[in-house]
Amino acid sequence: MARRLLEVAANSLASALAAQAGGADRVELCTGLELGGLTPSMAQIAQVRERLSIPLYVLIRPRAGDFLYNDDELDVMQHDIETCLSLGCDGVVFGVLDADARVDLARCKPLLSAAGGMGVTFHRAFDMARDLPRALEDVVALGAERVLTSGGAVSAIAGADTIHQLIEQAAGRIVVMPGAGVRATNIAGLAQATGASEIHASAKGVLPSGMHWSNPVLTDMASGEVRSDVDEVHALVAALHSPA
Repeated sequence: MARRLLEVAANSLASALAAQAGGADRVELCTGLELGGLTPSMAQIAQVRERLSIPLYVLIRPRAGDFLYNDDELDVMQHDIETCLSLGCDGVVFGVLDADARVDLARCKPLLSAAGGMGVTFHRAFDMARDLPRALEDVVALGAERVLTSGGAVSAIAGADTIHQLIEQAAGRIVVMPGAGVRATNIAGLAQATGASEIHASAKGVLPSGMHWSNPVLTDMASGEVRSDVDEVHALVAALHSPA
């Protein structure tokens, strides 16, 4: 079997550099990991693109919440994709559903077109679809190169059986990439159970705050930075490539 690839969700330049130093094969750049990921700023995308030598994909998600977008939101998404193309990114990550929880091909196609020669990953909006096998066929028809999924479950481990079935269904037409709750302690078992060729993880930890004082009634703003950890990335890579 070909070497498996690890993609790391990075929420900052520091996280992206940690992912690269730890041996990740690709970075998905976002912000707001605690919200499931949002589109980073143009400046941050440019900064990471300049410093990173491994492939860089950028999350295109204008807000938290569901994946039913209005025309203004779709216009923002299209402009963000065009920005990524102009900055030399390798790919973008997006997903749009209709009100019946199906892949909205009509609204996804202009976004795919805006991506030009960049790769496209359909993100975990897929897991919110009513019918995953049908959604997979729709994403294949769209022309995306991969889909990120937990198998519709709370974690990729819990959804491993469904992910395996989706990989069988895909039959090489698209990459089905497990993600959600992936750790160094479970990544090898996940790879074996699903047969996945690519796996997605955040490898994140919370750094202690450097503040000497913080307002005790505003605890939601008192914690340290969430950042990808180079040692956790190393551990993920080592576990992923260890002999069975």
